[in-house]
Amino acid sequence: PRSRPPARGWPPVRSWLARVPRAGAADVARTPSFVRAPRQLPAPEPVVLTAPQRAVVHMAASLLLDYPVEDSLSARLEAVTAALVGPEAPPAAVAAPVEEFMATARSWGERVLAEHYVETFDRRRRCCLYLTYYAVGDTRHRGAALLAFKQALAAAGYELTTDELPDYLPVVLELSARSGDEIAQTLLSSHREGIEVLRSALVDAGSPYSRLVEAVSMTLPEIDAATADRVRALVAAGPPVETVGVTDTLPFPSAPVAPIGAAAGIITNPADPVHSVPPAAPARSNSQEPRS
Repeated sequence: PRSRPPARGWPPVRSWLARVPRAGAADVARTPSFVRAPRQLPAPEPVVLTAPQRAVVHMAASLLLDYPVEDSLSARLEAVTAALVGPEAPPAAVAAPVEEFMATARSWGERVLAEHYVETFDRRRRCCLYLTYYAVGDTRHRGAALLAFKQALAAAGYELTTDELPDYLPVVLELSARSGDEIAQTLLSSHREGIEVLRSALVDAGSPYSRLVEAVSMTLPEIDAATADRVRALVAAGPPVETVGVTDTLPFPSAPVAPIGAAAGIITNPADPVHSVPPAAPARSNSQEPRS
């Protein structure tokens, strides 16, 4: 795929991690550290969106769910704020959770938000931003699941230009925003259980990031009874652990879907590869996953 300038209206560089702020500072908004299953929440009502409106929501969530790199948070917040009042602004029901998160982010500041991010996403099994972790856990099936995501990116005409894993939720959301492709929607829909477990866990932890995942959930199809049952089971048990025996069948669709075109709007440029500008070498591992 050809490298093209970033989509108009968004930060020109998706900066990655410069350093990890020291944990344990007195002013950090820490979440409870005890371990228990979060409460399952009812899925939010889906909101009817045009393709460009959905692209705005997904790109906004992609930018804000990524680690708040020092000196980059303000630029991301400004870009998202402008998009939410632009010509393709989403309805208030979807924009409100994003605006609420941004208000909290501005109030906390980069340092406090970064420490909260590490405490939340790197240390909690159910607060994981890697979608295949909810489907197959850290088991022998994980490699095949990641390969399926990589093949889906290629089928949509995109490739990763960083060492981030292809199932990282901000990557999938960026793919959806830039391509408007059915492939990205299939990846999100087939991992809806993980997205809902993530949302429930973030709400249970009192994290403002729950509002971003809520906004994403509003852009997805309504959950059926079978999916709701799987969400309940996953909330209670957490991601899978290694089991005896091997199967070639993954618990989600992995066949590429033929592209159906790109969504219009200020975000979308089908020629842009996902994460099109290589970042500086990060201090925090890009593919960090929760420890327990």
